[in-house]
Amino acid sequence: MVNHTQTTKTIALDNYNIKNATVHYQMPPEKLQEIAIEKGMGKETNNGTLAINTGKYTGRSPQDRFLVKDDYTADRVWWGKTNKPISPDNFDYLQSEIENYLSGKEIFVRDGYVCADPKYKMNVRTVTEYPWSNMFVYNMFLRPSAEELENFEEEWLVLCAPGYECSEPEKYGLRQGNFSILNFTKKIALVGGSAYTGEIKKGIFSALNMILPVDKNVLPMHCSANVGKDGDTAIFFGLSGTGKTTLSADPNRKLIGDDEHGWTAENSIFNFEGGCYAKVIDLTEEKEPDIYRAIKPGAILENVIFKDNGEVDFMDSTITQNTRVSYPIYHIDNIQQPSFAGNPKNIFFLTCDAFGVLPPISKLTPGQAAYHFISGYTAKVAGTEAGITEPVPSFSACFGEPFMPLHPTAYAEMLSKKMQEAGVNVWLVNTGWTGGPYGVGSRMKLKYTRAMITAAMNGSLEEANKGNYHIHSVFGVQQPKTCPNVPDEVLSPRATWNNDEGYYETAHKLSQTFRENFKKFEEYANDEIMNGGPLK
Repeated sequence: MVNHTQTTKTIALDNYNIKNATVHYQMPPEKLQEIAIEKGMGKETNNGTLAINTGKYTGRSPQDRFLVKDDYTADRVWWGKTNKPISPDNFDYLQSEIENYLSGKEIFVRDGYVCADPKYKMNVRTVTEYPWSNMFVYNMFLRPSAEELENFEEEWLVLCAPGYECSEPEKYGLRQGNFSILNFTKKIALVGGSAYTGEIKKGIFSALNMILPVDKNVLPMHCSANVGKDGDTAIFFGLSGTGKTTLSADPNRKLIGDDEHGWTAENSIFNFEGGCYAKVIDLTEEKEPDIYRAIKPGAILENVIFKDNGEVDFMDSTITQNTRVSYPIYHIDNIQQPSFAGNPKNIFFLTCDAFGVLPPISKLTPGQAAYHFISGYTAKVAGTEAGITEPVPSFSACFGEPFMPLHPTAYAEMLSKKMQEAGVNVWLVNTGWTGGPYGVGSRMKLKYTRAMITAAMNGSLEEANKGNYHIHSVFGVQQPKTCPNVPDEVLSPRATWNNDEGYYETAHKLSQTFRENFKKFEEYANDEIMNGGPLK
């Protein structure tokens, strides 16, 4: 349902020390698009969708992400490469710099909220320098009603100033002039020097990943989720390129959300967001019909290349491999409204194993589920990043390490407890290679992956195997011997290779990378989790 809610409310920003600004409050997306076009900040595709270029930064800048280290965070945050500290004094300086920078300018203010479950709703006010950044917030955050806007009080404030760069970064605890900083005590997020809109979304997601488990006993998850006609919820964890968005968009099930969710103590799953932010590189209507059809007026395309007729060339990665689209969730037809549902019955960990050694689907014990959740494995293949010419293992704790302020085992223990209380089945799904590694084998057919997931959800996979799974000799996972609508030989990665020696050599090499990666978690993990790793 379209919600272009209007309000008679006006906003003064003096209490934020933003002076003499021309403030546009809660402007409808059509008007924001019009202003962006007028200012030369973007152009329209042949179907009227806004396309913009984010400039120097076409993705997040994880090395320039900081958390204020103070009484709230000092003993809670997992400090290190992912969560870098900055002092309260340096934050205050940068906040005042952004406030002075925005003063006297034409700026755009939007009130919205995150967390679809009313019990956990968090109001967010976003002040942006650019109109299309404000349009992105309209798309991605949940949209209040007119009544909610009249009585709106923000809990968090986001100040987004892409045009401001700190002139003395090292003096103020930064690496360079751009930054993304969270202050949990002041409840303020600063984004400076980068126009990449994902910094706004992921900043608030990172904040929720601290607030919800610490203060609300809610497990935050970087996952997609859908629900069947009988109310059976499924959630899909996975890093970029593993099929999280594709596989959760099921014509027979309603989409709850495609990226960020909470799992409550009251046994429900809720979407954090009001929209979707999807990659569009190599996009076709055949491969991703929901995303393709959602690209229409109201959506925002980022860093794409046009053909002469104004049509987007989704195959062109001249600017970046990370071409994206944001759109409000109502651009998808088959959605759950409101965006929450009951406990999951099935959890899927998606991995694109370019080494071709993991089974296309396998069942996990609670210990294995925790181990693979903490590991967050996938593989990068040639062409995804400069310098990558063969598969490279990639691990991101909890399938979202860059956004997790707490130690990964804190989230894993919450997940393990909830899974056991809910009696949920957990499956590891390899959407990557079969018949050999990248360059030798081929990508697993989407129709087979969908058939395996459908069989897992409707119980026919369990029924077909009657608990008689093959225990994988290297990874110890339970590998089904048969699955409806999938050839039996596809289910055994070793059999698809026709080269036992090569298969086991590659499998042992991959298992060793799991072990090496997990060393940094060993002192925090209990015996059950440690026993969930590879057998060899």
